[in-house]
Amino acid sequence: MGTIKKGILGGFSGTVGTVVGANWRGMDVIRSRPKKSGSIATPQQLLQREKFALAIKFQNSLRTMQKRLYGDNAGVRSRVNLAASQLLREVVTDVNGLVTLQMDKVQITKGELTGFQDLAVTAAAGELLNFTWTDNSTQMMANATDIFSCAIYEPESGEFFVKEGPEVRTSALAEVALPEDWAGATVHVYAFFQNAEQDLACNSVYLGSAVLI
Repeated sequence: MGTIKKGILGGFSGTVGTVVGANWRGMDVIRSRPKKSGSIATPQQLLQREKFALAIKFQNSLRTMQKRLYGDNAGVRSRVNLAASQLLREVVTDVNGLVTLQMDKVQITKGELTGFQDLAVTAAAGELLNFTWTDNSTQMMANATDIFSCAIYEPESGEFFVKEGPEVRTSALAEVALPEDWAGATVHVYAFFQNAEQDLACNSVYLGSAVLI
């Protein structure tokens, strides 16, 4: 049943007859009610559904951050939608019918802030990752107060560990302690800077995989 919010001429939510009403990004939207399909999905359709499901699951823990730090809103397309589109277009693929992720093509953040210089990471005992870089805060579109951030992906659990600061660009090093139950796991490592206002980032950098000690 639909609910009329602002009188007979206002928008509504729910289903009325053959139409569905909703509010999307501040706009009242009416669309036709989808018809049930009795056809059996083709192998290609099933593959596309699997790719979409994997992309959504992968992005889920990044959504809050990407609302702030993935490029700019493009018309009615949100930052999260832009990130999801990049995932589906460039990251999610299939090899002999097996859906997988191309980790080197993942873009955690996207923006105009200046990135890293001489960035490196090494694993240390106790599920630690040590990051080092050269302070390049004098470069254009860089500030001493830019916050060091990283996103570490553990494939077996499908979870991200995200750290935002307190280290800044001038710190030139950061130690990141990961969950103890990740001991021995191979993780994928991404790093990026965001400004002090936390509304602008550089393009994230993929540092490859690391085995936690």
